[in-house]
Amino acid sequence: MESQFGDSLSYEMMTDDLNGLPDHLHLNSCDVIGWSDGAINGLLLAIRHPDKVKKLGVTGANLVPDTSSVDPEIYRWAQHLSDCINKLPLSPEVKTNRKLFNLLAHEPNIGIAQLQTIQCPVLVIGGDHDVIRPGHTLLIAESIPRSYLRILSNSGHSTPVVYAAIFNKEVSHFFKYPYRKIKGLDRLN
Repeated sequence: MESQFGDSLSYEMMTDDLNGLPDHLHLNSCDVIGWSDGAINGLLLAIRHPDKVKKLGVTGANLVPDTSSVDPEIYRWAQHLSDCINKLPLSPEVKTNRKLFNLLAHEPNIGIAQLQTIQCPVLVIGGDHDVIRPGHTLLIAESIPRSYLRILSNSGHSTPVVYAAIFNKEVSHFFKYPYRKIKGLDRLN
């Protein structure tokens, strides 16, 4: 996202930087896990650089910066932060914070058609009290051809911290075992 100060930061830029990590580590591909901004970057990595991702686990991701994906109170808070920081006199710290808060308020912008191109298996996790609406988390899972969905009860945005044992068990199981599609009458089991 190009700011009024000629500087930019976007999820796509971060994802393209992340794409270089497996190369640096001499890995052809790897399992990827991401939380919040990291989950957005994980989705974009699977979209933009599918050869790098074997399996992807995400929690707390959103596709768009609006109230269809984010709790309205949190959305208004992010917009307010962005507006406030953009009014402050420019300093190195303010410049950095402008990039971050503008990113929070105006990105990501990932389309359903992009999610449908993800080839690797994906585990989508959310909390039933996350700032990301559970219905939006469901939309993400339903839009990825080979995905599992896990909504944890009594959980907010910090699921990997508050429910670390459950979260780690779910992710470890997902990475350890092959993806399986359950179809037809097998869905009754």
